[in-house]
Amino acid sequence: MLPIIICSLAVVGITLERYWTLNPQKIAPKSLLGEVWSSIRAKQLDADALKKLKQGSALGAILAAGIINSRHGRDVMKDSIEEAANGVIHELERYLSVLGTIAAIAPLLGLLGTVFGMISVFTAIMVQGTGNAGALAGGISEALITTAAGLCVAIPAMMAHRFFQRRIDSLVVTMEQEAVKLVDAIHGDRKVDVKVV
Repeated sequence: MLPIIICSLAVVGITLERYWTLNPQKIAPKSLLGEVWSSIRAKQLDADALKKLKQGSALGAILAAGIINSRHGRDVMKDSIEEAANGVIHELERYLSVLGTIAAIAPLLGLLGTVFGMISVFTAIMVQGTGNAGALAGGISEALITTAAGLCVAIPAMMAHRFFQRRIDSLVVTMEQEAVKLVDAIHGDRKVDVKVV
């Protein structure tokens, strides 16, 4: 039971941390691209503003990487955006593999506890015989508690893992769209709507 309890504490901690960290408004603020575009057009985007943009949010870090390399051409700008995005996505996915692992191993830990419990029950049968049915039933039910506990940890862990994976996918799509708008706006291939919301 101790490993299952540790896993349950890890699931609660990771879920709370990821829920707080993966706030869409903190990662990809809706008005950020419009503000950046206004600053570019007003020629107010100096080194300090770029540093603030980079540190402000994940989307800001991606846009800053693109802006810094925008004078080297469209392809270089896109490559720098992809590089920055890879780092951002890696940060967004932090701890998710732990959640997935816990979701996979918690039922196995429960099953292992049940197997050990059943071994104890059968050892007791071998020593005392089958005369005391109440003791046997109590031993078997006690052995099954670990399986139930493992499932009680695994199911929420799997749900949290899927929820956060979906949220990250959605954030990645949003950041990709905003970055493409910035590239198109800077290199003037087409008119892009980058209004401040």
